Amino acid sequence: MADPWLALEFGADPAERIAQVGAAHEAFLTGDAEPQLVREVVRHSWRRSAQALLDPEATAPVDLSDDALESYRAAHPLAQVLPLFRDLLGGIAQDGAHLMAVCDAYGRLLWVEGHPGVLRHAERMNFIPGARWDEAHAGTNAPGTALAVDHSVQIFATEHFVRPVQRWTCAAAPIHDPATGRLLGAVDITGGDHLANPQSLALVRATARAADAFLAQPLDPAVVTVSALGRDEAELRVGGRRIRLGRRHSELLVLLLDHPEGRTGEQLGLDLYGDDRLHPVTLRAELSRLRRALGPELLDSRPYRLRGTVHADFRTVTELLDRGDPAGALQAYGGPLLPGSDAPGVTRLRRLIDGQLRAAVLATADPALLAAWTATPAGADDLTAWQALARALPPGAPRRPLAVARVHQLSREYDLPRATLLQRPRN
Repeated sequence: MADPWLALEFGADPAERIAQVGAAHEAFLTGDAEPQLVREVVRHSWRRSAQALLDPEATAPVDLSDDALESYRAAHPLAQVLPLFRDLLGGIAQDGAHLMAVCDAYGRLLWVEGHPGVLRHAERMNFIPGARWDEAHAGTNAPGTALAVDHSVQIFATEHFVRPVQRWTCAAAPIHDPATGRLLGAVDITGGDHLANPQSLALVRATARAADAFLAQPLDPAVVTVSALGRDEAELRVGGRRIRLGRRHSELLVLLLDHPEGRTGEQLGLDLYGDDRLHPVTLRAELSRLRRALGPELLDSRPYRLRGTVHADFRTVTELLDRGDPAGALQAYGGPLLPGSDAPGVTRLRRLIDGQLRAAVLATADPALLAAWTATPAGADDLTAWQALARALPPGAPRRPLAVARVHQLSREYDLPRATLLQRPRN
């Protein structure tokens, strides 16, 4: 096949292909044979679905609803692209045969739009906003598989792992943050067998590219965004400009962001240098240079504080945690705050953010979130998190032996007894 992400070769009989793949699916579920005559992307997805111990009759669970869903959608980066999705896919979503859907990086559906009759049919399988359609919860499907492999893909009829979804065909493409490359989610179109054509896959690919381009456009010149997670030097975006600050200016900016009410020079000096190394003249010089870098309209003095609208990635994490959304917070978390900084105020804030995020993730006992946390620099050596991940993963899950091995390794490094490795932590 010229394009392995397409479901049907040119000239293939859809009915014959449905029966052929359906037979392979049943054989796979009964363990009679490894799936043959099935696309590689589908075969691997079936295995991931089976390793997650997913019931082939499962219904996707609903994670968010009502006010929690509305708040999450409003804060999500893809909210600003929704008008573009509607412009490009609105026609196909209202033709009585298709749906347009947008999900976040965890497969949580944010918007599902289309003809009311098609929406009612989709509701029967929980293809609704707030439901989780990643592979671990809904099996092989276009948005979930597109996220898993980070590539546009088409899933046709009996290629779906879960039987109630096999009457549908869908095509989806992932969308990324143009500044960081971080996966933001996916855009999808869902309908009947007739969607198994090159045009539907090309359409979602083009829509995803348009979304990437839209997100890369310069921001409102009145809005400043700050990226300080996972980097030693903060980056500012002011309109069309990108400004990379030095380490000391990065620390000052973070401290000012953490205190929107303002800070005196003495307070900033203590946060920056500590009790025994106050340098008021040096501090004033640094603040003067920071004002030149930011522009005089952005930094006030007496007290020192930032003016206007400033968005910061670390504040996004704490705001999402305050709203009770650890998944969103972990998605927004790019790493420790200015990890190379030893300024007392910054190190306190860094420990606070990491500690709050860690506690929220541990409280979920969600293996996907625990795995994502242990993949961060702050979580890589977190024995408690690795223990929680090992407990949360079902027997036979491919990650579980790795988690158990990491628990044993860290316990040896921390000189802890082996017998307590997988005991539940004490609160």
